[in-house]
Amino acid sequence: MITMYAAVANRTGEIGTLRALGFRRRSIMIVFLLESLLLVSSAPRGHFCLVIPAALHHLDRQIGRPSRTAFSFTLTTDIVIQSLVFSLIMGFVGGVLPAFRASRMNIVEALRAS
Repeated sequence: MITMYAAVANRTGEIGTLRALGFRRRSIMIVFLLESLLLVSSAPRGHFCLVIPAALHHLDRQIGRPSRTAFSFTLTTDIVIQSLVFSLIMGFVGGVLPAFRASRMNIVEALRAS
């Protein structure tokens, strides 16, 4: 959310220009939400956070399981899908308020700030 607020604050002139050109508030909100989901927060971090469990799963398969292991680590397709869905939900939650703020920005004030 902090990253998205910084993106909105740094691009007030761009937002004002888009609004002056006739872009609707809904379009600007959708653009910032997509940026939050695909670029800034959720998708890259969700994929990155799956690399470590995949490496552990591979390492576990290579070494074998000692008899003292208290649990079995298994990376299944369901776990991968659930973690990516959770990552997208968190990106949406973190991007809604900044996107709403960007879409509600006054055209004149946004152009003056640039």
